Parts: sequence; C-alpha cells; structure tokens
Amino acid sequence: MRPVYNFERQYRVTMLTREDGTKATGTLRAVKRLAWYSDGSKMRKGTGAEVYGQSVGRRFSFSIGRYATVFQAEIYAILACTHEVQSQNRTERYDSISSDSLAALKAFKAVKTSPLFYQCQRALNDISTRQVVGLFWVPGHAGIRGNDIARTACEGWLYSEVPWT
Repeated sequence: MRPVYNFERQYRVTMLTREDGTKATGTLRAVKRLAWYSDGSKMRKGTGAEVYGQSVGRRFSFSIGRYATVFQAEIYAILACTHEVQSQNRTERYDSISSDSLAALKAFKAVKTSPLFYQCQRALNDISTRQVVGLFWVPGHAGIRGNDIARTACEGWLYSEVPWT
C-alpha cells in the first residue's frame, strides 16, 4: 500500500485530559457545539462502528466486516461523522467529533497516512471550509453521555443475533 501525504490540515485535534472527562457529567465543557460521537468495536461476530449525533438526535451503526481492526473501525466511524455533517448542510458554525481512540486521533496529526486516513482527512478538510471542525479525544468508560451511547449501541449490534443491514 502506497503512503499518502497530507500537508494541509484545516481541522483541529484536541486531546482532553482524563480529569476533564471524569469531572464531566453529560457533555464535556470543551464540546460546546454540534456534537458527534464515534466508536468502533470488534467482537467474535465482526467489527462495527457507531455514530451518534447528540445535538441532532441521530445515530446509526454499520458493519465493516469480520477482519477489520478496531483501529479501522474508529477511522470509519469518524469518516461516517464527516459524511453525515456534509449531508446535513446545517447552519451551525462549529462541529465537534469525539472519539475515545487516542491512537486514531494521534494518527490524524500525521503527515504520512494510509489511503483510508487520507480519505477521512480530505472529508474533514472539506467540511472545515464551511465550519470550524474539532476532533476531541474523550476518555472511554468515563460517563460521557454521547460516548457511552455510541459504545453501547455498537456493542449491542455486535452482540445481537440479528444480521446487520
């Protein structure tokens, strides 16, 4: 796989501290805008991703196959958030996408990336031309409402016997 380079990042990546997350109830103070949460999970049944738009009350899950990694699921979930923001065409000036994957968010700061990352970076740059976009790391299992909803919904899909559609 050929590396791809992204030298012009127009979005912001913020790593909140674990204390910020554990002190929060509901939504983090730093996330004062249109809030999206993403999560990826892998179980024996397969790998999936969940997107939850707290501000708009929208959520959806999807499977990305049996052999994908959790890391890939986290990136696909963030990519799905960007596509959802694009399709919503809302007038809000600020968008935030929160993830509990520190590794995924650190990778968004890299210049040399994979094609999947590059696709996600391009989508983030595209929505950043119309809105201020921030990627936020939130600690997992810390009682942050949106993150908990995304995680439990994704795990629910993976535990269920119902095939994904």
